[in-house]
Amino acid sequence: MRRLRPRLLPIAQTALAAVVAYYVALALPLDDNRPVFASIAAVISLGVSYQERGRRAVELIGGVVLGLTVADVIIHVIGGGPLQIGLMIILAMSAAVVVGGGELLISEAAVSALLLASLERAGSGFTPDRIIEALVGGAVALVVGTLFFPPDPGLLVGRAAQKVFADLGETIERVADALAAADPQRAQDALETARGIDADIDALEEAVATAREMVRFAPPRRRARSELERHAATLPHLDFAVRNARVLARHALRYSRSRLVAPDGLIEATRELAQAVWALAGSYDDPARAEEAQARARVAALRARETFEREPDLALTEIISQVRSTAVDVMRAAEALAGAPRATDEMPTEEMLAAPGD
Repeated sequence: MRRLRPRLLPIAQTALAAVVAYYVALALPLDDNRPVFASIAAVISLGVSYQERGRRAVELIGGVVLGLTVADVIIHVIGGGPLQIGLMIILAMSAAVVVGGGELLISEAAVSALLLASLERAGSGFTPDRIIEALVGGAVALVVGTLFFPPDPGLLVGRAAQKVFADLGETIERVADALAAADPQRAQDALETARGIDADIDALEEAVATAREMVRFAPPRRRARSELERHAATLPHLDFAVRNARVLARHALRYSRSRLVAPDGLIEATRELAQAVWALAGSYDDPARAEEAQARARVAALRARETFEREPDLALTEIISQVRSTAVDVMRAAEALAGAPRATDEMPTEEMLAAPGD
């Protein structure tokens, strides 16, 4: 039940689309009194495009229609069989490439051709009914999935964002552990984690764009607009924080190879920076926590500066600089999330890092 519960809505949504597509196609003046391919097209389109909206959803439906068309023609010209199936797949995928389709259109063209070849019987003569049924199924999938029962855009973006924060916070914590133990392996682990966050950022950008389309076209989801705008406003700063954290991990790896334990102040600053990331992650549900994230990031930057003032070690300068740069990115994200009246990009770095009242 724990695995099934979050997927109950898309399962019911897919079943509804299949039934609606069947009856819509049945109402059309087609020769087929059992338009099952309309249901098949709806299931394929809605199932694969659950998180693909706009152009990519249309591309997916185009692949379904193209594959069914090619397969239908070949079946009624040369019949069925294993060799014919191979030819169908080659022609369907080639046609998808020729028309400039992406990976979705190409793969779905092959799948749809194979599906029709498995179910259709030869000898009944070519008919455009299959194409019409595919169009009906795809259109119903778009309407059901986009207008009436779209997935929760807040949940979609929230999951993508939390993946970014999980890896970012873990990277910084591993850097702190590596500095405290002079352990290059932990620093290497931190660097590997940091290198993977770029894919998380790309997924978050795509999730934000997809969710915006949902909100724009699906009236039931327009209440999530403010939450999406918070994510969109902080996304550029998160991107910078990820890049700076990756450089921080690289410098920590270089320093830990010397087997020197970093000063306590720098270790504390790095751990405080990780706490600032965790606080920022919780601020999307509770914007009041943005102030906590900002305060922790400021403390991390100040402790890093104090460490340099006490021990102006050139080997530590790069690490200290990256701790401060990442802290600034977290602070800017917190300011954007809280809806600061002043554009944080216009605020000098040292002014941001200054303690309130200084």
